[in-house]
Amino acid sequence: MTGSRYDRCSDREGSPPQGSDGRHPTVARRESRAPVPTAPDHALHELTALARALFDTPDEGQILGLAMDHIATAGPYSAEAGYLKVNGDLVPSPRNGQSHAAAVDRKVLELAGKDGPVTVPGRRWGRALGLRGLEGLHGYLVVTSLSRPTEAERSLLTTLVRHTAAALSVAFAHRRRREDALELRRLKEERTALQRQLISVMAASAYQRGVHTLMADVAASGGGEEAVTRALHGLTGLPALVEDRFGRLRSWTGISRPDPYPEPDPVRQDEMLHAVAREVGPVRIKDRLITLVRRHGEILGVLALVDVRDEADEHTVLALEYAAASLALELTHLRNLAEVELRLNRELVDDLLAGTDEASAHARSTAIGHDLHRIHYVVVVRWSNRTVDDSFAQTVGRTASAVGMRSLLTRRSDHVVLIADDRPHARALYEALARETGTRSGTIGVSAPSESVDDIPHRYQEAQRALDVRSHSRERYGTTFFDELGLYRILGPGNDYRELETFVDEWLGQLIDYDSRHHATMVETLSRYFDCGGNYDETAESLAIHRSTLRYRLQRIRDISGNDLADVEDRLNLQVATRVWKIVLGGPG
Repeated sequence: MTGSRYDRCSDREGSPPQGSDGRHPTVARRESRAPVPTAPDHALHELTALARALFDTPDEGQILGLAMDHIATAGPYSAEAGYLKVNGDLVPSPRNGQSHAAAVDRKVLELAGKDGPVTVPGRRWGRALGLRGLEGLHGYLVVTSLSRPTEAERSLLTTLVRHTAAALSVAFAHRRRREDALELRRLKEERTALQRQLISVMAASAYQRGVHTLMADVAASGGGEEAVTRALHGLTGLPALVEDRFGRLRSWTGISRPDPYPEPDPVRQDEMLHAVAREVGPVRIKDRLITLVRRHGEILGVLALVDVRDEADEHTVLALEYAAASLALELTHLRNLAEVELRLNRELVDDLLAGTDEASAHARSTAIGHDLHRIHYVVVVRWSNRTVDDSFAQTVGRTASAVGMRSLLTRRSDHVVLIADDRPHARALYEALARETGTRSGTIGVSAPSESVDDIPHRYQEAQRALDVRSHSRERYGTTFFDELGLYRILGPGNDYRELETFVDEWLGQLIDYDSRHHATMVETLSRYFDCGGNYDETAESLAIHRSTLRYRLQRIRDISGNDLADVEDRLNLQVATRVWKIVLGGPG
């Protein structure tokens, strides 16, 4: 193959040459005979020519098709399928075969953006290769071969994939620039038309009244933050956005929205809020014109315009200030509603945990939009570095909703309680709260399922039990379910503590007395030894002592207690006794 064959791909509208069946003529010739191995130099020459053709093609679909048609350039390959990422979905290429389409589609979706093997009947080797650029995944190329490729052939295939991905990145960037330019021109034209219309109909004072009336209508419509940013964007022609006081995006109207939106830095966010609060009126910070949304001095959020070219004039500032006043009323109203709902929610949960009339509970839950007829779980959340106040309770409630939990919520002095209408995922709530709080030092306990309102007080005790067991275990942070506690389920509240104390005294009494008299830690050493599965190195490391010191302590434990750690019965009873001592009787953890 010579370079001129690919040079023809850059003809009118960037379309590659095609045969009568719609495919590149090279492909038609290759399909009529078995692939003939090519010399490395000749293959590189063909790849170079193909690369030029790829970069001369402006359309992503044509680029993918060109790569599929000429996959044999890199070796004994066949293009089984191709995909382009469009609006977040992988869209199959029209060139994809139909015989194994469903299986290949399913496998590519399962890869979730990664490269991986693909099995196709009759093909010894198959691979789904991601087409990636700086913007992320552009698509996939699914390649198969009758034989396992050599290292040289794999290297050539990798080169072809990289060229294809790079060409897609270039085409994508060009298209985005064209779209942004068209959108910017359209917005400028709309802005100019709107401003001319306003200025022609009214003088400056009339413009002010018009903006005020518009924002009042927006507030009365109940459209929320999106209605405000939409109106502000229409008045100014600039992208308008609302953030909460912590810097998280709530609404954006206009072009060039960052995706993903940057995660806020709490320190910088507070510095920005203080800087804007000290000034009168909107403040320019970098490319944004910012004003605070306040009610009675409290900061409810941030309203801003993205003004990259510093085009804002007095009309823009006026619209921004009126929009902030309108938004303050809207956010205050939403907050008041949320506080009323939260109060009713908490009162119901408090009564459910204490025990309440079933008919009344169902009526009250229906009034706040929650169905108590479903099976529920009690979930207890405690985070070691967070004070359990309204702010933390709201964080837990918001995070639970974000991971799909429908629940009622209240708080206690050191934990938050959720009554959820489905069994929580083993890790989702914990991981989401760890991200939200910035620390993993949290513990979650989950009860067994509750089939009626009358069960909830007992399930609350179970959730607390699961949380306490987790808090005293080696891995104290994470989620524990009561129905997975095993032995510790029978050691919970309501059991006869005198029997437990007698059992602990029988097996550990001499060691506890010794520790008390000599300020020693023999019981804790024995407990840690069992926690580490009898492993000397792990135990010594967890106690921050030398291995020889651990051996000495274990020998002293044998001498003092008269029990043999090598005896199966002694070992079992000692291990249970240490767990009861730590978990149930509150021994040092």
